[in-house]
Amino acid sequence: MKELTKAEEQVMQILWQIKEGVVKDVLAKMPDPKPAYNTVSTVVRVMETKGFLGHKAFGNTHVYHPLITEADYKKFVFDGMMKTWFNNSVKDLVTYLAKEGKLDITDLAELILLSQKAKK
Repeated sequence: MKELTKAEEQVMQILWQIKEGVVKDVLAKMPDPKPAYNTVSTVVRVMETKGFLGHKAFGNTHVYHPLITEADYKKFVFDGMMKTWFNNSVKDLVTYLAKEGKLDITDLAELILLSQKAKK
């Protein structure tokens, strides 16, 4: 699996949400300023070539759907981030989050409880 571009990720987020749709459905869910129809259509076709999307044809209309789950992609991206930026070390990740002010003592206590439950 490859990482999605920013535009591809935006399309995937929408298709995970709506389950399936034509290019106009995807475009309708995008924030303003919306890209051109042809731009979204091109992104969708590239994603299909890469194996992220499939489609059902109804005449000239293609209804696209995700071929990968959001959970699988999230795991792929997270595992890559952990390897690239944190040497696969949860301790390094937690240290980073604490230093950046993204993790407080309440969060840490919850993580400890989750860890204890997972071990049981």
